[in-house]
Amino acid sequence: MTHQGKLKIFLGYAAGVGKTYQMLEEAQNLKSRGIDVAIGYFEPHGRKDTIAKTEGLEVIPRKKVEYRGSVFEEMDAEAIIARHPKVAVIDEFPHTNVPGSARQKRWEDVLLILENGIDVLTTMNVQHLESLNDHISQITGIKVRETIPDWVVKQAVEVVMVDVTPRALLNRLERGVVYPSDKAKRALENFFKESTLVALREMAMRQTAHEVEERLESLAEGEAEVARSPADIAARKAMNGTEDAVIIYITDDPSTAMLIRRGKRVADIIHADCFAVFIAEHSDLQTLPPAKRDAVERHLNFARNLHVETRVLVGSDHAQKLVEFARLHNARQIFLPRLTGKGMDRLTGKSLVNQVVTLANDIEVTIVADRRPDGVTAK
Repeated sequence: MTHQGKLKIFLGYAAGVGKTYQMLEEAQNLKSRGIDVAIGYFEPHGRKDTIAKTEGLEVIPRKKVEYRGSVFEEMDAEAIIARHPKVAVIDEFPHTNVPGSARQKRWEDVLLILENGIDVLTTMNVQHLESLNDHISQITGIKVRETIPDWVVKQAVEVVMVDVTPRALLNRLERGVVYPSDKAKRALENFFKESTLVALREMAMRQTAHEVEERLESLAEGEAEVARSPADIAARKAMNGTEDAVIIYITDDPSTAMLIRRGKRVADIIHADCFAVFIAEHSDLQTLPPAKRDAVERHLNFARNLHVETRVLVGSDHAQKLVEFARLHNARQIFLPRLTGKGMDRLTGKSLVNQVVTLANDIEVTIVADRRPDGVTAK
């Protein structure tokens, strides 16, 4: 039986902090110790110091994918698996593959490589973490399109933050180390503002600290369980295994995606179960108007992709159904969008928010405002 490969992520807060350089330096160290290392994908970005770090490392050829009359080069996951190095070096973890590729996302390629027993070193920035997508948009005014579900990042046995001060990063940018001069100038006017970089760096530090804490907790729990008998462990899990839950109310409103991200992140932090709940008068979503049905199904699928359990409940009293479900699952929090119900309902206290708050007097109700800026979309 093939053992699962180990994933190590080099995390940064912006392009140019040195993630790829650090990853390649580790690859060179592994090679010097006699470990079989190969580069599965490397994006040089014209950075001479980084390119020099690939010297002597085997590079597995990319595959060519034709799309709309043009030919693109993508990482060849099958070739990496066939070559089967001990460690594969794979740059740009959040990358979206060209349509026509076997898998849509590079992180899906990486999971396949890991399943085949190959260890992977990879890179990403904190803004590509799915649960932070809305927060990043509020900070930068840019909507990041290429994201990685949190559960994928949690597969990593190690997350290393590659850090440099925002001032030092800006100096690199101004000297043309990160981007060519024309692109660097545009970056300085948009994403690479010092205040933005400071906020992103702080976020990356918090995320890395969170990952470390989770791993230490898992290790402590694992060691504690070794000391217990199987009967003790079973009894403890029966008592505490599903003690808490977070419930997310699903609608067809576009802000629901933000609600799902926020609720899932909180559930991960407090180690609670997470449910996304849609309530309708009929269990068959086909009875909904087409536009509403498509939006609801899209949100339910988005929740499933983030490893959130989904439920469709039948009933006309949404507040009562939602709170009953929350109590059944010992929910600690219910997540609702701010604007649910007609204007007059909100004024008279009959909105869903007011009804849920009244019924769930011993459950925390979190009302999430949609503060999406009209910003640019980014990869």
